[in-house]
Amino acid sequence: MIKRVSVLGCTGSIGVQALDTISWTPEICVVALACKSDIDTLERQIITWQPDIAAVEDTGRALELKHRLKGVKTEILAGKQAVTQAAGYEQTDLVINSIVGIAGLPPTVEAIKAGKILALANKESLVTAGAYVMGLAREKGAAVLPVDSEHSAVLQCLRGNEGNAISKLYLTASGGPFRGYSREQLKKVTLKDTLKHPTWSMGRKITVDSATLMNKGLEVIEARYLFDIPPERIEALVHPQSVIHSMVEYADGAVMAQLGAPDMRLPIQYALHYPKRLPGGAKRLDFNTVKALTFEAPDTGAFPCLKLAYQALEDGGMYPAVLNGANEAAVELFLNSRISFTDIAELIEKSLLAYNVKKAGHGLDSIDEVLAADGWAREKVLELNS
Repeated sequence: MIKRVSVLGCTGSIGVQALDTISWTPEICVVALACKSDIDTLERQIITWQPDIAAVEDTGRALELKHRLKGVKTEILAGKQAVTQAAGYEQTDLVINSIVGIAGLPPTVEAIKAGKILALANKESLVTAGAYVMGLAREKGAAVLPVDSEHSAVLQCLRGNEGNAISKLYLTASGGPFRGYSREQLKKVTLKDTLKHPTWSMGRKITVDSATLMNKGLEVIEARYLFDIPPERIEALVHPQSVIHSMVEYADGAVMAQLGAPDMRLPIQYALHYPKRLPGGAKRLDFNTVKALTFEAPDTGAFPCLKLAYQALEDGGMYPAVLNGANEAAVELFLNSRISFTDIAELIEKSLLAYNVKKAGHGLDSIDEVLAADGWAREKVLELNS
């Protein structure tokens, strides 16, 4: 049976790798694509994949693409709502959501409401509204499959161990380009330095998050909801070789680990064909080149973002949404050279301290409250930096 797939965030790093992975399996048909504004890349993808629909958030760019593709059968849709429409497209079996940031939350909700299989690379959906999203998935009977390498690794370690008590999840982190730096050293790093990730090829925002360790903090929150594990049993470990992607410790002390080359196409492929494993073109791990596997505790003094994420998770309610919104706003300022690297964590912490609306966040009827908290955090960061 042909599997029909929609790729949201198709022009970004994960989206491009997802389409590359899909190309290994002729039985998969791409029926919908969606992006923010990169119509040059999208145009090439449309010509290659000939989807039924393609959504562009930027309405002006969507109009330009329509003019470019006159005579092509793909219907071009415009606006944020169009991206969400692509997530719930009737002809889709599986949705890959690789949109970066809170913008991926509405499409996540739409895909679940439509009962689609959701291959989720947008961690912010679970960070900001984890209880709501997973509750909705259970209600609709929709499968949520992680695409993040760490959460995919956990899922793989859990297979075959259903019913066995879990003691701990270990999420590994490369440590980023500044592993071992002191707080004083970090005050002097540049944007160019920050974007040089030692092992993974990712987009600019996620690369910055990896350098601050916020990416690992967001993944801790994501894991809490994805696997229904309390935060005190989720531990982040710095593992510079990026060979072990995550581990699960069971009640008897046995630890299951998932190993592989640092290639995002492997977890993408696992989500596409879950629970089967099919041949593909992902990099293979060469053990002859692996000289050592080392681990160390993250330095939350120099990299406080991880600690802030744990605190936001403990505080609950809308605090994770505030954490995420403040981080997105601060990272954007850093990418535009308006603040320093260490300012990112300081602005996030000040925003969290200024927020005083503590709600449980479990009884949401919609994501409006989440989006409001996100908007508040963004405005607060800009206010603090003015």
